[in-house]
Amino acid sequence: MPAPIRYVQDSTDFPDAADVVIIGAGIAGSAATWELTKRGLKVVLVEKGLVAGEQSSRNWGWCRQQNRDERELPLIIHALQRWSELQEETGEELGFRRTGLVYATRDESEIAAWDNWGKMAKAYGVRSNILTAEQAKAMTPGSTTAWRGGVSSPTDGHAEPSLASAGLVIAAQRRGARVFQQCAVRGLDIAAGRVSGVWTERGLIKTSRVICAAGAWTSMFCRRHGIDLPLGNVIGTAFRTRPIEQAIGMPLSTPGFACRPQLDGSYTVAVSGRGRMEPGAQGLRYARQFYPTFKRRRKNLKLNLGLKPFFNGPEALARWEFDRESPFERNRILDPAADLTLVQQGLNAMRQEYPALANVQLAQAWGGMIDSTPDAIPVISTVPQLPGLVLSAGYSAHGFGIGPGAGRLAADLASDVTPIVDPTPYRYSRLVDGSDLNAPGMM
Repeated sequence: MPAPIRYVQDSTDFPDAADVVIIGAGIAGSAATWELTKRGLKVVLVEKGLVAGEQSSRNWGWCRQQNRDERELPLIIHALQRWSELQEETGEELGFRRTGLVYATRDESEIAAWDNWGKMAKAYGVRSNILTAEQAKAMTPGSTTAWRGGVSSPTDGHAEPSLASAGLVIAAQRRGARVFQQCAVRGLDIAAGRVSGVWTERGLIKTSRVICAAGAWTSMFCRRHGIDLPLGNVIGTAFRTRPIEQAIGMPLSTPGFACRPQLDGSYTVAVSGRGRMEPGAQGLRYARQFYPTFKRRRKNLKLNLGLKPFFNGPEALARWEFDRESPFERNRILDPAADLTLVQQGLNAMRQEYPALANVQLAQAWGGMIDSTPDAIPVISTVPQLPGLVLSAGYSAHGFGIGPGAGRLAADLASDVTPIVDPTPYRYSRLVDGSDLNAPGMM
């Protein structure tokens, strides 16, 4: 079942040219659309399904610096600054609140890891407070567990996935951006070795700059043009409760569940770190690159093997022509099934931990396909072999909060502006040139 989203009205008069075309209207593509439109560029955002129809509406909604890989810290610091500014800047409700967030645990090794992370992050100006047992209890009033400790990040917060991408797109439309949903981009037009346009199901849009922010579909799209992009897809599960008198006032992570309070009194809930893999041809193609990460996280992943992913969806091997139906039109919105076992585990853990929530009820559950890189760091990068193309993908289950920063960086790269942060950690070439990829850090 799809997660809730705000509907966006399409623009009129399909264009024949643009300064920049953006493929994919998730949070990264929507934020890039806003940033480029603000600069006065003629921007066209094209989406095969609906704005935020896939993972950008199906995530937890956390906007956090806490426990980020060090390579992402400069970008998330900028992203949080933008979250604080965007609501007023756009005039749209994005749901962002800087409430802080808390992790609570009974595991001493987790506390030690958070302490080490905090020492590293301090150099970046990030506030991270280790909590004693008493402090962890005080910050989780009503909980039943005798925590050993925890960590608090008071300058972090959360936004609303059902509102954020749509709000940015609607604001960009008011400034002149053109937006077309139910319109798949089938491929790139290439002339003299560089991008010269995009072929959509409605025709050609001429452009010299393209940002591909197509989520789980990005690797398939790139492969059609001979660009090797190692991405692996994991299906996560989250759910929303019915509104209830809230007992948890800020995003909270515990061993049994993680949750975010919503504006209407409900919660978004998940079981942290759990997911399933349903690999197809793409999964097998990149199995060697992903094996070290898979080995470390195997106990938290279900592996479902079957033939369907080999023939349908972003894991399939597919060939298509630009004047005929593509795989993107046959899969307007990826809607993988929720893992109902995880949903029940999360509900049970929440009710047990908070007696005040004993009567909390499930409203809706959904699955989401998460595009990941072998080192769990996104690709936000030009592609040396194809000038004019910028990739923005591989956010590895922590892309929503970083979205405004990612959109700004992609916009900078697509318009030859000095990047807001050093783009080196996010370069495409690291995945294919034999670089020694560092293991994923804190996530």
